[in-house]
Amino acid sequence: MKKILFLIVMMLFNQLCFAYPMPNPFPPFQIAGNLYYVGTDDLASYLIVTPKGNILINSDLEANVPMIKASIEKLGFKFSDTKILLISHAHLDHAAGSALIKQQTKAKYMVMDADVSLVQSGGRSDFHYANDASTYFPPSTVDKILHDGEQIKLGGAVLTAHLTPGHTKGCTTWSMQLIDHGKQYQVVMVGSLNVNPGYQLVHNKAYPTIAQDYERAIKVLKSLPCDIFLGAHAGYFDLKKKYFLLNIGASNPFVDPAGYKKHVAQKEQEFYKELEMQES
Repeated sequence: MKKILFLIVMMLFNQLCFAYPMPNPFPPFQIAGNLYYVGTDDLASYLIVTPKGNILINSDLEANVPMIKASIEKLGFKFSDTKILLISHAHLDHAAGSALIKQQTKAKYMVMDADVSLVQSGGRSDFHYANDASTYFPPSTVDKILHDGEQIKLGGAVLTAHLTPGHTKGCTTWSMQLIDHGKQYQVVMVGSLNVNPGYQLVHNKAYPTIAQDYERAIKVLKSLPCDIFLGAHAGYFDLKKKYFLLNIGASNPFVDPAGYKKHVAQKEQEFYKELEMQES
């Protein structure tokens, strides 16, 4: 009994440690066309608005759900019109709020096949964090299992799910086309190429193909045409700087194909540096 109580106390302590400092709110705004930003200053969430309802990408932390709801409503849309919920990958900071959003909006939750077990276990089946209670999140049911290359369609919007594994086994990069001021743009929302501290790229019994999967993800991202560069974290695409430029009337700074290529190249370099170090 004492051991069980100790584990419960440690779990709560770890969750509190993880929760602070919380990401800061960020003003919601229109990125381009029917695509809007409704996330924090770090955890990126996106709203795609259509005549048939809306698509939300990334639920962030459970504590961020009220902020996401407020951001959507501040833009003049209804939170209850969220018909589809997607994620970049099934880690706490991008998927913890999903169960609550499903409960409040009745949205259909669609997840890449290799991340379904993570979502349904609340992070407890993670190849790296399975024994770290501070990374657990409320489990959620999945309404539709996605596969690489599958398209999500709603009200004229079409998103394509690209499997870019490594960071998680089902890490997903989203792409879509949109029209803004009569011009067509290719949007890419990078799932993640980060090699987290402690990730074992060599002889990983829990994830034997992790290095090959990162290489696959890099190859996929290099192949995607990109005009508007976005991602799971605001830091990937320099949200704060671009938001400032957008508000002083500059040409849309989120149209940044060069920044996209630079980000992918940098992450590729970081991956191979870490791989080489672990192999030596």
